[in-house]
Amino acid sequence: MFRWKHSSQAVQEDETVQKAAKINELKSAIGPLSVRSLQFCTDACLRRYLEARNWNVDKARKMLEETLKWRSTYKPEEIRWHEVASEGETGKVYRANFQDREGRTVLVLRPGKQNTSSHDNQLRHLVYLIENAILNLSEGQEQMVWLIDFSGWSLSMSVPIKTARESINILQSHYPERLSAAFLYNPPRIFETFWKIVKYFLDAKTFHKVKFVYPKNEESLELMHKTFDIEILPVEFGGKNKVEYDHEEFSRLMAKDDIIASSMWGSSEKITHAPHGHSTSEVAPEPSGVAPES
Repeated sequence: MFRWKHSSQAVQEDETVQKAAKINELKSAIGPLSVRSLQFCTDACLRRYLEARNWNVDKARKMLEETLKWRSTYKPEEIRWHEVASEGETGKVYRANFQDREGRTVLVLRPGKQNTSSHDNQLRHLVYLIENAILNLSEGQEQMVWLIDFSGWSLSMSVPIKTARESINILQSHYPERLSAAFLYNPPRIFETFWKIVKYFLDAKTFHKVKFVYPKNEESLELMHKTFDIEILPVEFGGKNKVEYDHEEFSRLMAKDDIIASSMWGSSEKITHAPHGHSTSEVAPEPSGVAPES
């Protein structure tokens, strides 16, 4: 028994050393970075990209480079609530005021509350809330949970396939290992038609994180209750919390978070830095605040 425990511990230590080496290898492979990209590429971030690509450094590098290119043009950290607030008036997507049992941030999605048709604005609204969910993660947590409520949803209200596909692509390609689970609560039978198309856009890892929950299915309910305290879970998800979305209150909360996000990310300088923090040109001041684990 002692030998087995000793051997198991040695294997774990060796694996830890190997993974640390892979992180350093990826850090060197991505080369010089802008201040914001350097701030984004924490060790935790690199670990998530490696995990998403089964610790293949070359594949992780390509994936990360695509994200850095996307972030440099899309600038998700610069989106502010007042720019996307109209998308959130009905509460179709919002950050919950509770967490799951593991302290993960929760995003509530209610497709039956769809209120606009702009592809670009819908994506910016979702990206803003993903960034906000990350901003509000508990210490030591890296993932979020999605709760999807199908009350009032019909096939005619579903987002266009183009928007669904791009939303999935952004989540999988630019926020790897950020989603812990997505609970689809009581979807109507007609949803199967939409799901048959959408599921083909999901990679294997994301697909297995999608959980269907039905009120009359004890097994799926048990999984839900293992993840959430029923006392804080909203009634629309089978809980006891009668909380309702208040757009004005949520807007005030997001305005406060925008101030925090601005201080964390600082201004967008274009000075480049070597992977280990040595400036390749003139020295630029680092952004104020603690770098977010993105």
